[in-house]
Amino acid sequence: MTNESAAEPTSDFIEHHTTPSQARFGMVVLYVRDLQRSIEFYRLLGLDVSDPDSERPVAAYKEGDATRMIITTDPIAQRFDSGWARPGRGGYQQVVEFFVDDDAAVDAAWERLTSAGHKGTTAPGHPIGPYATMVEDPDGNVVLITNEPTADADTTVPAV
Repeated sequence: MTNESAAEPTSDFIEHHTTPSQARFGMVVLYVRDLQRSIEFYRLLGLDVSDPDSERPVAAYKEGDATRMIITTDPIAQRFDSGWARPGRGGYQQVVEFFVDDDAAVDAAWERLTSAGHKGTTAPGHPIGPYATMVEDPDGNVVLITNEPTADADTTVPAV
């Protein structure tokens, strides 16, 4: 008796899991109390967030042709889910991560955001891996800013 489940996956298996039917990241939706304040926060972070339409309180951040983040208000959440209610305070509900290309960009984001009065959760450093920092947005969502160099960046460490 052979143990077929322990065998290496076949190319059919791999192809199956890379088909368009596989789940892919779409976007994050943040429900906020003060839309303009949140837009200002994410613009200060360096994102090109759209202005909301005058008839619809929704702002978007696009990356290339894809929408990656929607910022909107509680009434929009309640239109999609009539039972939705904002959770009570006492910790954060989610972490939204953004990549930057070097440690200096992490430091600069920390300085810009905390100097503007936003709560710093974790100062820049190596808390559990790459150089990173955490800052809360105006609604207490934690924004993780991580040094994640692009593939074409020179990541060679000079000899000491």
